[in-house]
Amino acid sequence: MTAPQVGIMQGRLTPPIGERIQAFPAARWREEFSNAAAAGLACIEWIYELPEEARNPLKTDQGIAEMRRLAEVTGVSVRSICADYYMTEQLLCADGSPHAAHVAHLEWLIARAGRLGAAYIVLPFVDSSALRTPQRIAGAVGLLRRLAPQARAAGVELHVECDLAPPSFRALLDGVGDAAVKANYDIGNSASLGFSPHDELPAIAAHLGSVHVKDRKRGGTTRPLGSGDADLPAAFRMLRAAGFGRWFILQAARGEDGGEVTLAAANRALVERMWAAAAA
Repeated sequence: MTAPQVGIMQGRLTPPIGERIQAFPAARWREEFSNAAAAGLACIEWIYELPEEARNPLKTDQGIAEMRRLAEVTGVSVRSICADYYMTEQLLCADGSPHAAHVAHLEWLIARAGRLGAAYIVLPFVDSSALRTPQRIAGAVGLLRRLAPQARAAGVELHVECDLAPPSFRALLDGVGDAAVKANYDIGNSASLGFSPHDELPAIAAHLGSVHVKDRKRGGTTRPLGSGDADLPAAFRMLRAAGFGRWFILQAARGEDGGEVTLAAANRALVERMWAAAAA
């Protein structure tokens, strides 16, 4: 199996915006393409969020054309979108029913992703948008079933990121039962929740679509790779054994301002080493 391609979550190749770890860098997004190339990265996972939405190039055909041009020039593509927009503009109401305006917005974003040629959109059902009740879980299943045909027609998958325990996450995905809806596995978030890759990956392997590479302390915040409680070697061994063949997206802790490219290159190299070691 060849070495994996590695990409990065948007916003980590330029200085942070205020105190935010992750944000769409409205003023500097163009720089990310050349910075990613300098770090040896293959792709960027684009952030679509409410702040600065009007300046996000995904919003216009002209913006998408510029993204494609920069991708062609640098060799760094945009293959996925992290839809943080729905962390605040939630897709489900408290009773689990769909929020009509926000769902309509997601239908629009699916069409934009298709126009860009992205492979998938990550939908984060975590933190404020977590699926904390049976009603919200059932609502998510119904909503994803409804959206799957539209996503498939656009050539886009919907990847669910959530904090459900592995059996419940598997049950949600089985309940949707559509290949256009897959699981996003965030290594660090799972470690923070106390989930072992030995339990989680076998549960979701049949539905696995994408991986965020992160490290966190159990119950704590993001840490530099290798300094948290994530069992990274085990995760990579199991991902390799499961035949995971897509790229990895770095979502690691930030370092010093100005050192973003150097840190990204080091984290890419670490992923490549861990993947190689997983074959032993």
